[in-house]
Formats: sequence, C-alpha cells, structure tokens
Amino acid sequence: MPADPWVPDPLAGAELLDDVAAFLSRFVAFPSDAARVAVALWAAHTHLIDEFESTGRLALLSPEPGSGKTRTLEVLALLCYAPMPMVNANPAPVFRRLHQGPRTLLLDECDAIFGSRLSTDDPRADLRALLNEGHRRGATVDRCVGPKHEVQEFPVFAACALAGLGDLPDTLMSRSVIVRMRRRAPGEHVEPFRRRLHADLGEQLHVTLAEWANEVRADIAGAWPDMPDGIVDRPADVWEPLLAVADVAGGHWPETARAACIELCKVAESREASLGVRLLADLRDVFSNAGNPEVMSTESILDELHKLDEAPWADLRGRPLDARGLARRIRLYEVTSTKVKVEARALQGYRREHLWDAWSRYLPAPTSIQAEPAEPPERARSEPMSWVPHVGQVPEPSSRTEPATEPLTCEVPPVPEVPSLQDTSEPLAEYLVHLPGRCPACAHHVAAQGHASNCERQAAS
Repeated sequence: MPADPWVPDPLAGAELLDDVAAFLSRFVAFPSDAARVAVALWAAHTHLIDEFESTGRLALLSPEPGSGKTRTLEVLALLCYAPMPMVNANPAPVFRRLHQGPRTLLLDECDAIFGSRLSTDDPRADLRALLNEGHRRGATVDRCVGPKHEVQEFPVFAACALAGLGDLPDTLMSRSVIVRMRRRAPGEHVEPFRRRLHADLGEQLHVTLAEWANEVRADIAGAWPDMPDGIVDRPADVWEPLLAVADVAGGHWPETARAACIELCKVAESREASLGVRLLADLRDVFSNAGNPEVMSTESILDELHKLDEAPWADLRGRPLDARGLARRIRLYEVTSTKVKVEARALQGYRREHLWDAWSRYLPAPTSIQAEPAEPPERARSEPMSWVPHVGQVPEPSSRTEPATEPLTCEVPPVPEVPSLQDTSEPLAEYLVHLPGRCPACAHHVAAQGHASNCERQAAS
C-alpha cells in the first residue's frame, strides 16, 4: 500500500486548522462548510480545555442512520485530546477516568440514553447529570465510595461529542454546537476511512495540535473574543472557546469562525420548539384568528386548537387535549383559567391580557398581530400641554394656509342703538319698552316665568 502523499506541516495556527479541516472532510460529507469549520475548531479546543470556563457539547444529530455521525467520532478520536469513546457506557468508569484527569468523551448512540424515560435509580440517569453539569469548569458530582460509603467529589468538567438520532433534551441542546448530519447525496464522495491506514496521519495532526496548543496557551488564557451580533447568553458560552481558538490561529479563521457561528446558531434556533412553547404559539394564533377578543371560553379554545393543521392537539398521545391538560400545561407559564362572560354566559376560560406576558417572553414578535398598546406616560402637574405628540410636520406660520371651508353665517336681528344714559332725558323704563322681547306695559321679558300674572296685578293696582 503506497504511503499517504498528504502530510501535515507544523506551520502557523491558521495552516494547522486548515489541515485539520481538510483531514476531516476527506472522510465525512458535512452538511455545510460551517459544520466542517465548527468540528475542526472543536477538535482543537479540546487541547486547551483547561483555559476555558466552559466547553460546548458537539451534537451530531440526524433523522436516520448512515449519516456520518459515527465516522465523525472515529476521526475525532485521532485528533482530540485524550479521547474516550463510549457506547451506552456505564457512568462509574467515566467518573473514575475524569477523576484521574481531563478526557474528551465521544458518546455514540446517545439516543439510547436520552430517548427513553429513566427511573432515578437507573445508572444512565447519572450519565445524563454528568453531561448536563460537566460543561462548566469546576463542576463536581458527589458519590458515595468504599465500604463506609464516604462522600467523595468527582470532577465532571470535560469536552464531549455526542452522536444520535433525533434531538437531545433541551438542557443539552442549549449547551451544544448542533450539526445536522445527513446521508450523502449520489454526487457526494468521500474516502473510505481505515484506521490502520490513516491512524498515523491523524496522530501526526494530534501531536502538532498539542504542540501548538502549548505555544498559544498563554495567549488564549482569559481571552474574551468578540461575539457576532445577536450571539448572547448560552450560545455565547458555547462558541466562546471556539472563537478564541480561531482568533489565536489568525489568518482567515477569525472571520470564518464567526460566519460559521451565525449559521449554526440559526440551525439551533430553527429546531422544533418544546410542546409548551408550541401551545403558546397556537394559542396566540387562536386568539388572532378570532379577531383578538379580550376573552375566550375554554371550550372554544380547545375546539380551535383541535382544528389547527399539523398541530398535535387533536391526537396528543392517543387522545385530544382536554381542559385539564390545557390548564396543566399553561399553568407552567403562570397563566390560569378564570370565569369569563361570553355572549352573556358565565364560562370558564382565558383572558388575552393574562396570556400576553407569556407570549412576549417565549415567542418571537408577531408580524400579523399588532403589539399591545403602551400606557401613555403620566404628565406632571407642572408640565405644559405640549407633551401631546404632533402628527406630521407643522408648517411655518408664513407658509401655512387655512383650509378652504365655507364660513358659518346666520341672520342676526338688528339691535337698536343704546343711547347714553347721560345724554337722554327719556326715562329708562320708557326706553326699555321699545326693545325687542319686552312687555310694552311693564318692560319685563315676555318669556320670564310668571310675567303675565305680575303684569295683571300691576295693572289692577
């Protein structure tokens, strides 16, 4: 068998990562360049794991077997620091190995662990706890050892790659770089991987990665790489070590790594939402389709949920969602049913205002539903009325034109001239009797109450 013509050169970090990525892509058909970049960075970061506060899990997931997940783990076993391949492993040896020193866990067929309900005394439940907690440096798990059952702390901080069918639990998915593997298309070709042929080449890369890691260890300790816009919280924890490795390597890798980070974070966000979040989204659609009423009865809500296309509520584990199941699921989001009045009937139901907080917290901003109107700001007593916002641009007085409207006109009866009391010798009563609406006998208003009787009494006297 001829020697492999391709050998890695112990060059700078950028070329070394290029060699690692090329070695991986020889045997694995990755779904995208971003996935290949992420796996290469993850392999390199295992040699520097002591310098990081956290390590993201590498989740190689696919809907069907034969998608290259196991092959990726086999190649990573040649590249990573102190690899420990496992298939349905017993947690006790894992605890012992990690107690002896850092290891890189490579767990295949993890769906056998996470795809079923486990009792609390099942040993695989301990492995779940190890994988959940072991992403943070300094994490430990207490176990009783020896004939006296003495409590001992076992460190569980370790890099871990998991391969399996379907999805992992939400707690692990949020801590992982998610790579959606798939079967090779007819036009995609890779080299057959034979460990006895390619192990020497993989070990040369492994040794070069270890030497380079020792050279850059001082530079990477305490590094705070700049995150792409929108990468915060848990995704930032996951990608921080990988971006730090890319920054130290230099070349095109800082830019390439951040592009891969943005692309794979979108893949993580596009995964199917939990059943509770799906229920919140469908409830928002139900209220929207009904015209956003303030209240809806439980019966109406369930009827609309059962009608939604591709929704699980009409056949949820063999039976439709009922009022009790709805109340139990929605109570987790601090929403409870209450008495509502619908068409003059008192029924049990839900108020839209009670659901609004959960919608705003757990769902993306809707595009078809108008946002809840904000409360107007309270105006201080001393604040002028100019706090009311103007609509549009107010033109300058010189350029402003009045609207062309018809003037309001009405017939005004002529008012006689009122002479000055100092210039007239006519008595005031004689003058008043000539005014419109005055009684010619007494000068009182004719519309005054009791005028006629008063006038008659004055005439009689």
